[in-house]
Amino acid sequence: MPELKYDPYNLIITGVGGQGNVMSSRIIGNMMSLKGFFVTIGETFGASQRGGSVMSHVRISTKETVSPQIPKGKAHMIVSLEPSETIRVLMDYGNPAVQVITNTRPTHPIGVISGQAEYPSDQNIEEWINEISSKAWFFDATEMAVKIGHPIFSNIIMAGALAATNELPLDREIFETIMNTKFNPDKAKSNLEAYDQGVASIV
Repeated sequence: MPELKYDPYNLIITGVGGQGNVMSSRIIGNMMSLKGFFVTIGETFGASQRGGSVMSHVRISTKETVSPQIPKGKAHMIVSLEPSETIRVLMDYGNPAVQVITNTRPTHPIGVISGQAEYPSDQNIEEWINEISSKAWFFDATEMAVKIGHPIFSNIIMAGALAATNELPLDREIFETIMNTKFNPDKAKSNLEAYDQGVASIV
């Protein structure tokens, strides 16, 4: 079994309802379990049916099953499908060593759509994230997903991006096996394309 940079390794996958981050966390958890790691997943839901916050805690260990709740200030990696959610999670779970992968396409809450609140600019979000993380990657996973066929593929693109950081031993072969088990050939192929595009996004 490969060693982990941190044990347990604390991964948070966050987004808003409908973006598929819960599925992404379970796929990543399955990939690590198939390699022999102990994996626990804890999920918190806001008003998920109305685009509220959805956050998954994924804790991975070589030694034992640990609590599904990551302690405040102890995340090692944050994978975010929505940029403002990145800031929200960093405020509670960030630390000087945390790394971040952010989808830059915003999902505006009702307050912003109605004009009662203002969404921060892309520049401000990137500046804030860079200030409070050790390393950060930014790209529009939603645009890439739409080109593949559906915005939901952004969750798989983000999983591929995580794999490309080499923070966790996420093997493409295992991902392909899981996709072929879960989906028909056409959908498995689209998911593999999304995964590979995510890998290519990390430079």
